[in-house]
Amino acid sequence: MERQILIIGGGAAGLMAGIQAARSGADVTILEHMDRVGRKLLSTGNGRCNMTNLSIRPEHYRCGQKQFPMRILDRFSVWDTLTFFDEIGIETKNKGGYIYPNSEQASAVLDALRLEADHRGVRVVVGCEVLGVRKPKDSHSRFLVETTLGEYQGSALILSAGSKAARVTGSDGSGYRLAEAFGHRIIKPLPALVALRCEEGFFKQLAGVRCEAGVKLNCGGRTIAADKGELQLTDYGISGIPAFQVSRFASKAIDHRQRVTAQIDFLPSKSMGDTAQFLNVRKNNLSYRRAGDFLLGVVNKKIAAVLLKRSGIDSEKQVSALNESELEALVRGLKQFEATVTGTNPFEQAQVCCGGVDTGQIRPNSLESKLVPGLYFAGEILDVDGVCGGYNLQWAWSTGAIAGRCAARQAQREKNAPTERKP
Repeated sequence: MERQILIIGGGAAGLMAGIQAARSGADVTILEHMDRVGRKLLSTGNGRCNMTNLSIRPEHYRCGQKQFPMRILDRFSVWDTLTFFDEIGIETKNKGGYIYPNSEQASAVLDALRLEADHRGVRVVVGCEVLGVRKPKDSHSRFLVETTLGEYQGSALILSAGSKAARVTGSDGSGYRLAEAFGHRIIKPLPALVALRCEEGFFKQLAGVRCEAGVKLNCGGRTIAADKGELQLTDYGISGIPAFQVSRFASKAIDHRQRVTAQIDFLPSKSMGDTAQFLNVRKNNLSYRRAGDFLLGVVNKKIAAVLLKRSGIDSEKQVSALNESELEALVRGLKQFEATVTGTNPFEQAQVCCGGVDTGQIRPNSLESKLVPGLYFAGEILDVDGVCGGYNLQWAWSTGAIAGRCAARQAQREKNAPTERKP
């Protein structure tokens, strides 16, 4: 049996898998349906490529099997990643634990991967649509991949076809169908790391505002997720890192037809009590002003106008005339500004998906299928999604490296196994 490893999907995970398998002595072919490999990698970190993060903890990853991600990330760690990229010529920089290429060019990372793959003899076939996979007849190979450019046989197959997020970069969900054809369970993919759409019409007045804020998602009388950072208010709802970080929980709750609200804290550095005291002092100091100017310099003017309106306060009213109930309403508006979340932006605008191939059917030591010998998985196709900050790329590097190495080792063992002689 030849040590032929076939990889479907030439993104970050697929390229890493190909390089590691080739370094282990395997004959590797990557089948990519786009006109070039690594399209999605070019957009990471807004084109600067946040490659990984020095702080890797369980809470940075979400998965149906909670222990699964760290079992993989401990086997090929962030330090292994940094060593690998140093070996292929990428100098990195540390920005508060966030790791970028020194050039801050995602294209440099992709080019280095492509050059290393070429150096290791990895064949890359682009513009190659996979039509199906089956067991070839009268052959020792396990897999025959039928494509628009012909047939390819291999002793091992790595599925690294991505998710359904950012379709323009090549993630079209086709890998899920292949996994299902092998009997694997797919946990429904939903948009994650994506903006939230809200019901209220006042967001049209808030469009374009950026501010430091906290965001809590509430569902069924409890908080299901929370984050804080620079929030972006849009004409349809909320965006920015805090919204992205909690979005997968909104996706799942709404998919289960649950009511979800977002509670925004425009003064995350102050408690409710501190905010009430702050406004009372401000009322005494600025009693001569009109209410429309009461929050000048505290929050953006657009936010202030919406808060006044929602609190039932006439902007022409004298600050000195603001009563206790009106001040309490402003405190609630500043600290517990509520909006109804109706959904997320679509897959096309999501950075990743939650959901994917059920990791309960995958061996965490090798990423090999428990159902189909010789079938491996890597990258976003799995039911694992990380938070913003380089965590999803680290998942790609780790899963790609482990799948590539393990597939090559298995192929070598089978090549060396004695062949049965027919009587």
